[in-house]
Amino acid sequence: MAFFYQSGEEVQEGDRVMLHGQPAHVETVADPLTNPEDYFVKEHGGGVMIFEPKTFGRLFINEPQMYEDLDFVSRR
Repeated sequence: MAFFYQSGEEVQEGDRVMLHGQPAHVETVADPLTNPEDYFVKEHGGGVMIFEPKTFGRLFINEPQMYEDLDFVSRR
């Protein structure tokens, strides 16, 4: 199960993103198909962990394609 941004790119660990206008990056992708024993998969059904140190800290998003304030910027 892949997760996508609203713009259509697939979410990958290490992606640089903007979260509510603040620079952030994708810390973890909890994919139910590749890691069914992951804590976030068991508790929330999968999603992505975003790290934004200035305001939010860490934010887990179940459906990034539906999250309007998450924008893909670049990939390493």
